[in-house]
Amino acid sequence: MNEQTLIVNELFYSIQGESSYAGFPCFFIRLSGCNLRCGYCDSQYSLEEPGEIFSVREIVDRAATYPGVITEITGGEPLLQNGVYELITQLEKNHLVLLETNGACSIKDVSLRTVVIIDVKCPSSGMSGHFHPDNLNLLRRRKESGAKDEIKFVIGDEDDFFWAKNFIHDNKMDQLGGILFSPIRDTFAPERLARLILDHGLAVRLQLQLHTIIWPHAQRGV
Repeated sequence: MNEQTLIVNELFYSIQGESSYAGFPCFFIRLSGCNLRCGYCDSQYSLEEPGEIFSVREIVDRAATYPGVITEITGGEPLLQNGVYELITQLEKNHLVLLETNGACSIKDVSLRTVVIIDVKCPSSGMSGHFHPDNLNLLRRRKESGAKDEIKFVIGDEDDFFWAKNFIHDNKMDQLGGILFSPIRDTFAPERLARLILDHGLAVRLQLQLHTIIWPHAQRGV
């Protein structure tokens, strides 16, 4: 049987900057390609560069040089590549795996042991109509089965905030827990988002991108 391969944009070891795991050392696997074109994308290079072909074994061996460290698979959109499922299976033998996905692809085949960090696109992204219709029910089933997934809203302005608030309410997402609100710092001040969260009594986590604070001038993974 042929070994599965993936098109990889970059592999790097750094500090996790987002999610409830922010601050921990993390080995990042950024896969190439995406099916969305968000206006605020901070990894545009993963769409523009051709990437390099790696076997699953080569990636797992690279991750093994950081034993026991959290491993995140991101993109681009990692669920566009079929080999990602075998990669997850192999990584889970020795690592906690985080999978960051844009919400437009079904998460039905992702292992329950993997922490899915799913992005619900707000209107300012230009991609708010692309959320996969099955993913909310899949998140509920995963939670019932013990998964520790997280849901992220990237907030670019007050309209995004109220859209996200209504999305959470209308879909009873407060029952899922692990909801993150992350401001686009160039367009929406973190202190304004913090004030809105407090004033509206939302049970969400304010997320600042820690890596952009530590390395404010970095253009890609560091």
